[in-house]
Amino acid sequence: ISRMMFQNPILVILDQPTNHLDLESIQSFNEGCQTFPGIVLITSHDHTFIQTVANRIIELTPRGIIDRLTTFDEYMEDKRVQEIRMEYYA
Repeated sequence: ISRMMFQNPILVILDQPTNHLDLESIQSFNEGCQTFPGIVLITSHDHTFIQTVANRIIELTPRGIIDRLTTFDEYMEDKRVQEIRMEYYA
């Protein structure tokens, strides 16, 4: 990742980037993602990482895509999203 960052990419795709990292490394990685000037497309089960880094949530469901410009916590609390998710997963 460090070598790639020196190439000044405009898009970085990361799959579970905080797995197997210690707390200090995760915090440093979070800060790096927050200050990255391009697009960071991530998948993660790390709630804190998603909440601190993501400002747009795209959920792929069996019946379509839910796309919102919001934090993860706000996304999960959104009543409209909850209704859509219940419809998709019912």
